[in-house]
Amino acid sequence: MKKTTHAVSRWLIAGAVAGALIGCQQPEQKVAEKPVAPKGPTAEDAAAFVADAEKRLEDNYEYIAKAAWVASNFITEDTQFIEAKANEDYKLLGIELANGASKFDGLELPADVARKLKLLKLALTLPAPANQPEKAAELAQIESKLNGMYGKGSDVLLAASDTLATSDDPDAMLDAWVKWREVSKPMKAPYTRLAEIANEGARDLGFADVGALWRSNYDMEPDAFAAEMDRVWGQVKPLYDALHCHVRANLNEKYGDEVAKNSGTIPAHLLGNMWAQQWGNIYDLVAPEGGSSVDVTERLKAKAYTSKGMVREAEGFFTSLGFEPLPDTFWSRSLFDKPRDRDVVCHASAWDFDSDDYRIKMCIQITGDEFNTIHHEIGHNVYQRAYNLKQPMLYRGSANDGFHEAIGDTVALSITPKYLKQIHLIDEEPDASGDLPFLMRMAMDKVAFLPFGLMVDKWRWKVFSGELKPENYNAGWWQLRKDYQGIHPPVERTEEHFDPGAKYHIPGNTPYSRYFLAHILQFQFHRELCKIAGHEGPLHRCSIYNNKEAGKKLIAMLEMGQSKPWQEALAAMTGSKEMDATAVIDYFAPLKTWLDEQNKNRQCGW
Repeated sequence: MKKTTHAVSRWLIAGAVAGALIGCQQPEQKVAEKPVAPKGPTAEDAAAFVADAEKRLEDNYEYIAKAAWVASNFITEDTQFIEAKANEDYKLLGIELANGASKFDGLELPADVARKLKLLKLALTLPAPANQPEKAAELAQIESKLNGMYGKGSDVLLAASDTLATSDDPDAMLDAWVKWREVSKPMKAPYTRLAEIANEGARDLGFADVGALWRSNYDMEPDAFAAEMDRVWGQVKPLYDALHCHVRANLNEKYGDEVAKNSGTIPAHLLGNMWAQQWGNIYDLVAPEGGSSVDVTERLKAKAYTSKGMVREAEGFFTSLGFEPLPDTFWSRSLFDKPRDRDVVCHASAWDFDSDDYRIKMCIQITGDEFNTIHHEIGHNVYQRAYNLKQPMLYRGSANDGFHEAIGDTVALSITPKYLKQIHLIDEEPDASGDLPFLMRMAMDKVAFLPFGLMVDKWRWKVFSGELKPENYNAGWWQLRKDYQGIHPPVERTEEHFDPGAKYHIPGNTPYSRYFLAHILQFQFHRELCKIAGHEGPLHRCSIYNNKEAGKKLIAMLEMGQSKPWQEALAAMTGSKEMDATAVIDYFAPLKTWLDEQNKNRQCGW
């Protein structure tokens, strides 16, 4: 509407000037001087705009990416300044292109041009207001500041996380849990300001707020996408509830009522993870009796794996499917180990800079969890390379961001005992009768994560919409954690705290719905790839390692990038345009049966 008004006013100005000139002429000349309304934008203009936008984005991309890389790997005031400046320039370009794309609204356009214009409008995670460079600069500075606050606490996080993962002393775990959340307390004021500026930018683009803009990235109406998330969660919630009930009972047995009651919600510091998002580190506490479960951490250490050796193994999985090896620059430019002489952002991430420069950044520890994470990050690089080599600039992305997160994890689902034997990490594959421990270990990470993956963005959507005010940020966070995860803080929390900021993706401003989607899609992908590979038997026993037919199917989907709506990419892989969490249920079916038996005489729920 705003653009239409602007176009009309231009026509009126032109008419007024022409009318003044007409008044100076002889009466018989009036008809000849009648003003003509300016010509509006055409489909040809739109195509030219898109072509120019793609070139400008490609010309700027490498500089922006490398500025961010340096700021994450050398945390100083200078590198944060450089990143902030690069961020500012990128935002200004993104704002210009997003607003430029809006002027073609309402035109009948070729599907390719229309899709690219839509992607331009949705490109910025945090849009700044149009024609206000000072706010774009402020927003970029806040983003860099928040990222630096988190990164400077990396030593605290590593030590605290290790305590939660390995200790069974509730006092030590509580101290570690509280200590890390001191890092995030100063983030509240800058985050509040960040939300204000970004919301103004989102409204300039025609969205109600930043949350509505984020949800519009999924080729659905914002409210329809939120409803789809809830629908899929409903499919898997009974499995989560059964797991929660069993874990709570075992925590009560170990620590007693004073620390962990056998009813209601679970204290967040007892689940082996700083954010209680994955529970694998307390697997031994809840493991089924009998059977056998491979301790991947122990085997990696026994085989004297190095960080780079773990990365080589992950790359090998993808090459076994038919993907090309990563370029030499990957090995010379990636960060695998935490440097001793400087602060870095240790959170694992995958980067692409151009068509032949891909890297990961991790402070790798020799653990089974990290082994899985490396497969996940290499999956990002493989996906990046697939679409970079096949698609124009605006289609160089995943079908939706959940797809990007799902690909590496799809491969990681094939890190079964069969695979571990194939790469000689173990000597003998455990008998199939011992599968329950394996499934429990997987569920403690995969199933336990699902509600956390859902609620992080639900919190931000409430913040951006104004439903949650700054004076209720922390209370709103913990209410969602109670409602979805069934956990509670182990000590009193107030609005002086900013516990959301203790999770990287909040100060890092990374949308989180992608992780929930990935935890659904990876099982749907895995089930389909296993069919292609000719697997027979339980889904959790399937490994697609070294299967070229499954690899061809995967490569074909990855090469599509975001050239089509995600529903079409999903159909290309699975034959269906709808997400289906029944693959999760299929995968964990034997475990669900066992959990229901364990929970027979327990009062589940919270």
